[in-house]
Amino acid sequence: MTMGPTMPPPMDMPYMPAMHMAFFWGHRVEVLFSNWPGDRDGVGMYVLCLLVVLVLAALVEVLSAWSRGLSRRSHDSDALGTLLMTAIHVVKVGLSYLVMLATMSFNGGVFLAVLAGHAAGFFLSRRGVLGHAARDDVHTNGALHHPSEPKP
Repeated sequence: MTMGPTMPPPMDMPYMPAMHMAFFWGHRVEVLFSNWPGDRDGVGMYVLCLLVVLVLAALVEVLSAWSRGLSRRSHDSDALGTLLMTAIHVVKVGLSYLVMLATMSFNGGVFLAVLAGHAAGFFLSRRGVLGHAARDDVHTNGALHHPSEPKP
């Protein structure tokens, strides 16, 4: 059974690279931007891409810890503090979406870079390397309790 000739794609349609629907390994990938890192300069641009994604994920964690620290010290009537926390939140959400979009490239190396970045950012913010150590204190009926302490 023969089928008729196939029609070539219209000339005005742009080339769309194949989208992966499962994790794959390799340095030929597009992350966040068209042709980045792509095939340029081989593995070097891919490694740079992984480092950028790692730093973005770490910044998400650091900004989260910074936001929590500011919210503990801020008073509800402090308009400047509220504006600063809002700006930090907007930047954090924007970076979070970029990290999510990078992960949607379905590249295994990018996924591991995201995990490593979140782990590094969490570690740095919890250890106090970037300022004061973040503590997850719990407010209960006006009293301040550490989660490991029993509630009265």
